[in-house]
Order: sequence, then C-alpha cells, then structure tokens
Amino acid sequence: MTTHNPQPNSRMCFICGLENPVGLKLRIYEIEPGVIETTYTAPEHFQGFPGVLHGGIVATILDEISGRAHMGPADNPRFMFTAKLEVKYRKNVPIGKPLRIVGKAGRSKSRSAEGWAGIYDAATNELLAEANALLINIPQETLDVAQLGNLGWKVYPEE
Repeated sequence: MTTHNPQPNSRMCFICGLENPVGLKLRIYEIEPGVIETTYTAPEHFQGFPGVLHGGIVATILDEISGRAHMGPADNPRFMFTAKLEVKYRKNVPIGKPLRIVGKAGRSKSRSAEGWAGIYDAATNELLAEANALLINIPQETLDVAQLGNLGWKVYPEE
C-alpha cells in the first residue's frame, strides 16, 4: 500500500478506534483526493465459518471505507452516515491473509454522496467483495466538529 495522508482515527470506533479492544484498529490513508486505502488481516475470531471472514464484518468494513472516501482533510472532515449499502460478495474473504481495502468517492451533492469500496486479496489483487453506498451528511446539530477531540479524533503516530 502506498502511504500518503493518514486519516484520523478515534478511540472507540469499531473500525478505526485504536483503543477499542474488540475493534479492527484500521489505519486509513488518502492516496489521492477521493481515494483511500488500508490493509487488514482478519483474525480467527471474526470468522463466519472456518477460514472465512463473517459477511457482517465484510459489510461493516465496506460501509466504513465507502464513506471515508468522502471525508476530506483532517481539520475539516465531512462526516456521513449510510442511507443505503449494496454489497456484492464475489468470493470468500479469508481470515489470516492480508487484504487490501480501497474506497473511492463517487458523485457528491451538498447533503449526500455516493461511495464505492472493495476488498482485495493483497497477494493476487483479486476483488473479493465490493459495495456501493448512498451517504448522507450528519446534520451539524448532531455532531459538533469542534468537539472531535473528545472522541480522540486525530491522526495518531504510527507504532
């Protein structure tokens, strides 16, 4: 994975929360405007059946990454929630093997946007699962971006 601009993490988010004891702890990087990447190797305790990542976890990853593609700069993030998510499970997503996960921003309007995300086998670059999302801006009165520090929302140093 090419590393460019790291996106912020939080403390407790299931996907990016670095202090969430059961979370994925993904570090996400913007590799160009509107395109993000991360890598992940799923542990055994997230399997659906032996050797395969549970489909709900697959959908959760795709959901997060499709929205993150629209996030923009760390100091002025665009937070969105998912209104619709269409997942295509193309092949079994393995546990214990490196995955490359990509998100791409699609069409964007003032209050909504479209996003795409895909999970690839990192060794073969085969697309294993993908999703298209319809995303809606979180209303300003719901999330005060001035208070993001309370969520631990920041770019954390690499370990």
